[in-house]
Formats: sequence, structure tokens, C-alpha cells
Amino acid sequence: MNLQTLFSMQRQLDERIETERGLRGERLVERKLLALLVEIGELANETRCFKFWSSKPKAADETILEEYVDGLHFILSLGLDLSLDKHVQWPNVEESEPLVEQFLCVFEAVQMFREKMDKQAYDRLVYAYAQLGHALQFTAEQIERAYFAKNEVNHERQSHNY
Repeated sequence: MNLQTLFSMQRQLDERIETERGLRGERLVERKLLALLVEIGELANETRCFKFWSSKPKAADETILEEYVDGLHFILSLGLDLSLDKHVQWPNVEESEPLVEQFLCVFEAVQMFREKMDKQAYDRLVYAYAQLGHALQFTAEQIERAYFAKNEVNHERQSHNY
């Protein structure tokens, strides 16, 4: 996966949103951090991995992948906001924690990033999120294709005053 291509696409989307919504020059990092946490929660909800009290099955893999990519949009956007996008590569993950533990690792990485907002914490967040993708059994290629598709949907939504 070429993260620089994704950063470029995210930059275009962010610039469009900030221009059209009159947000140019506003600091949006805290809002994006909260949005990322919400998206991770929505993703966990679709997997139902923590719902020990329920026998309802998880959502379709396509739905889960779309939720995963929603979180990736905010991770990329945060990297751009803080100029941490240089020299970041999508990690080749070969192992991850069980799903519940991996979600908790991602939440922890988001909190660490919020506290430090530096390159090391950002790299850790990207790695933890890639591990979550591995735990969900998504390939880098699937994630990239889903990102492209969702980015297009997000532009379409902006065109229709979403």
C-alpha cells in the first residue's frame, strides 16, 4: 500500500471540506481525535467482538472494511495536520492480538498520540491500526481499494451537502 498516495487523496478531501465549511486555519486536531475514537467504536460495534451477551452475528465483511477505512481517513488526516506524513509506510504486520485486545491497543495508541502528538506516537498509532486490520483479516490491498472507494463517496457526499 502506498500511503503517500492516500495522504495526497486525504489532503485533497481535507482541503475541500475545510474550504467549503469555512474551517480554513482552524485547529481541528481534537475534533479529529474524537471522530477517530468514535469511528473505532463503530468498527468494534460492527464486529460485535466484545458483545458476549449477544448471539447476533457480526456485520458483513464489506461493512466492517468500510468502517475500518473510516478510521484510516482520520489517522491520515491527523498525520497531515501535524506534518507527520513524511516517510510513513504501511507496516507489514504478521501478527496481532486477539480482536478485543487489539481494539484496546488501538484506543491506547490514540490516547498516547493525543498526549504526545509526535512522530513516534503517530508511527505507533499507524502500526496498531495496521495490526487491527490484520486481526480483521484484511490485506493491505483490500484496505487500499476500500480507501479509494470511500474517498470517492466522501467527495460525493460533500457535493451533496452531507
